[in-house]
Amino acid sequence: MGYSSRRGRRPNENASKSAHSYVINDSEVQKFLAQCDLPKKSADVSFADHACIKYEPVSANPIRHVIAVDGGYTEVVVEKEFPSSTLCFFQFGALIFGIEDLESIEHSPFIDPDDMAKLKHIQRMKLTLPIRNISLKSCLTMIDSVRMAIHNCFSQSSEDQSLNETLKWFVFQEYETPHASWTLSSCPSPTCGARDISLVRSKITEQYTFTCDKCSKEIFLIDVFRLHEAIDNELGAGGILGYVTTTIEQIVMVHLIRLILKTKPGLMKHVLFIKDGPLAFFGQTANMHIPMRALVRHLFRHEDLYLAGLEKSGPFVEHADEISQRLESANALILDDAYIYKYIIPGIPDPSNPYGRSTYYGNKLIFKTPKGSMYVASLPTLAPNSKPTESDFRNLQVILTNIEKLKCDMYDNSLIPVALANKLVSLANHPSSRILQRFATDAVPH
Repeated sequence: MGYSSRRGRRPNENASKSAHSYVINDSEVQKFLAQCDLPKKSADVSFADHACIKYEPVSANPIRHVIAVDGGYTEVVVEKEFPSSTLCFFQFGALIFGIEDLESIEHSPFIDPDDMAKLKHIQRMKLTLPIRNISLKSCLTMIDSVRMAIHNCFSQSSEDQSLNETLKWFVFQEYETPHASWTLSSCPSPTCGARDISLVRSKITEQYTFTCDKCSKEIFLIDVFRLHEAIDNELGAGGILGYVTTTIEQIVMVHLIRLILKTKPGLMKHVLFIKDGPLAFFGQTANMHIPMRALVRHLFRHEDLYLAGLEKSGPFVEHADEISQRLESANALILDDAYIYKYIIPGIPDPSNPYGRSTYYGNKLIFKTPKGSMYVASLPTLAPNSKPTESDFRNLQVILTNIEKLKCDMYDNSLIPVALANKLVSLANHPSSRILQRFATDAVPH
């Protein structure tokens, strides 16, 4: 990395324009490149040895309501001068509408604004995180500031309606025989270093905190996400933004499931949950897939669950576009490990270690509708499986029927609830980012 000019009196140090020759002529580099493998092109793909399910739309659709969960964030520079300071504003939303409202609009010659408003009934949640060179006045470090901000966000609301209450219900599996404890991999205090801390359910306080047995420091319930392990007091918290987004999206979904089970359990058989992105937890939060898989099993045993994660980008979406002309319409291609590692992500399948075993709580498929739209969806399954079959996907035809019903012509292969939710919660670079920057700069004491 070259030197940069701070005050403009001296030039930047530019990279060498000839050093690439040493890389090109290196025999070890050449040997490495010769061993590399690339994803296959459409002409090389064969569906013969992989399960293709014929799509058969259900005549009696049990789904009456759709809930789509999405989130967005934008980083804002509060102080440009050295040391530069950065905040991040998050917004999450759960869009709720009835299938009947959608169908009435579809059959209307003109769209009434009041009818359209029915599709925009959204519950929003906001979160602000310090990212670099900003800390809360009550906290000593960047790590503590981020933890406190998320904890306070999860503690909002009254009675038992907070996300913290839902997180306790979720982690300790209080929907059936509650687990006595949860093992936290490390103490959030940098001076402690204790490992494998037992968070005992009976010892949780009214503020959703525990006490470390070794250092006696406070541990928040939200520390089960392990985000503190990916934050550096000097480099900041920029590396956790994606993890925070996808984790809170799914905790919001769990929160809605808990409220439905508490108030009207029978409604679970008539609600389709749609998540923007795959059904998985990534990075530091990956361990959350364990209680999520447990909740899926519980719902399939005692209630029912209609849930799909729809992907808009990434290698699976690119592959779906690549094979769109070859996959027959009204078919769903189940993506087993052999197919994934041969055609999408170069690698060697391991039957003892299925794809997504430590992150996903479902399996993927590519669905081509009768009209030719392509969707990459992940549906919940009971256990990791390197070769899933049709029987592993509960309520498959119902979910596919509603995916087709919810198609949106505004964007390529999009769904109305996902497109609307994104519109209503995403924060654009212009003008949202600039407005938030001015707001933050004026609001933060200098």
